[in-house]
Amino acid sequence: MWLYVACLIGLYYLFRWYRERQVASNLRDKYVFITGCDSGFGNLLAKQLDLQGLRGLAACLREKGAEQLRRETSDRVETVILDVTKTESITAAAQWVKERVGNKGLWGLINNAGAIFPDVCTELMTKVNLMKTMNTNLFGVIEVTMSMLQMVKQARGRIVNVSSFMGRLAFFSVAYCCSKYGVEAFSDCLRTDMQPFGVKVCVVEPGGFKTNLTNVQKLQECLENSWNKGPVEVKESYGQEFFEKFLIINKNSLQKCSTNLHLVTDCMEHALTSRYPRYRYSAGWDAQFFFIPLSYLPTVLSDYVWSANCLKPAHAV
Repeated sequence: MWLYVACLIGLYYLFRWYRERQVASNLRDKYVFITGCDSGFGNLLAKQLDLQGLRGLAACLREKGAEQLRRETSDRVETVILDVTKTESITAAAQWVKERVGNKGLWGLINNAGAIFPDVCTELMTKVNLMKTMNTNLFGVIEVTMSMLQMVKQARGRIVNVSSFMGRLAFFSVAYCCSKYGVEAFSDCLRTDMQPFGVKVCVVEPGGFKTNLTNVQKLQECLENSWNKGPVEVKESYGQEFFEKFLIINKNSLQKCSTNLHLVTDCMEHALTSRYPRYRYSAGWDAQFFFIPLSYLPTVLSDYVWSANCLKPAHAV
């Protein structure tokens, strides 16, 4: 019996491997719009797609990032300044894209821009940090998508939303997790709505990678600011020792982040170029073999595993 099961599993993965190797046609004529190209995943993906011959429309937050990207790519890559938290900037970028793609439509939309403003714990979360995170990571994704959707439908193209393993398993930053859970929900709803129009919607869920988002100094400063401005009674319940150990653990975890950004951009490229892309991509060993599997466990078990490795507040019962 187990032999038959093993054979069926083997045949399934063989079939999936063969199916996913099939490449979409006429890729050199297709346009792809990518947000967050100043650095990190977006910057690397723009260069990667340039080498594949696709026409990249790269959105950067600052002119410095756009200028550097133009120097490092061919004339197939064009850049535009975009702040995904501002409606007028999104509207202008959408018009800019429309002028370039014309009747061909937009083959790929990569919602990659992201931000994180962590708090030490849920009790210390502020509305300011929550809204800054949501405006970039969720509301920005939704508004950019809605502004480009008709062009993607025209091309029967692809929408790739960058979520996170923290959109499947919530910890560390409440605001960030809320935004990424929202991206997962938006992507699921959009995928089912777009299927009748031939548009495919994919989600990439990276693990821990060294980008500007995981800059140790910036995150440590953000956590210190969260603690220093927090209510006295909350800080007393957790204790100064808790906070100091939390900073050490956080720093050690960030320093272990992977430097191989290709693990993520290869998933994005596959979602754009394969005839049969996956609905979800888990990128990184930590996401694939720990965090995502942990998210499938019953809540009581995942909570037990997580709490066993968490710091205890000073006045924990």
